[in-house]
Amino acid sequence: KQWYQRRVAITAGKLYFEVAMVKPNFTGKWKLHKSENFEEFMKDSDVGMLKRQAAKMVSSEHHITQEGDKMSVNVVATGQSGKQQEYEVGGNFTEKEINGEEAEVTTAWEGESIKEVHVTSSFSYTLVRQLEDPETMVLHLESPKGTKARRIYKKM
Repeated sequence: KQWYQRRVAITAGKLYFEVAMVKPNFTGKWKLHKSENFEEFMKDSDVGMLKRQAAKMVSSEHHITQEGDKMSVNVVATGQSGKQQEYEVGGNFTEKEINGEEAEVTTAWEGESIKEVHVTSSFSYTLVRQLEDPETMVLHLESPKGTKARRIYKKM
């Protein structure tokens, strides 16, 4: 899906159209609806069996505030401490991964999506945040071994 802003101008009797791509706004509260291949993704990312089993039982929410390129993402997970991310798309931030390691995260706009590359001392993975439609946000994950997973969130 493309997000566009259109502007029409009439100058000297001629009609001009200007079309510019508008970045999607992820602002909202999003609840995990469904996961696809997430356990295999965690396994390939060296997440231990106990943490994988616990992650399957956890429901998560992403509470997002976006102002232009500035993102505030509060991840709330049942029975866990969750995490808070504050960053500007195009910049970096650090966070603790599910396996306990500290990751350096690089962010960038990739078309209409936000791409995050997470790098720790032992592995790296990619997360791409995308609005599938105004009510559905999808996190596309790719493990170091190429395993792909999807986490599908619905707007609350």
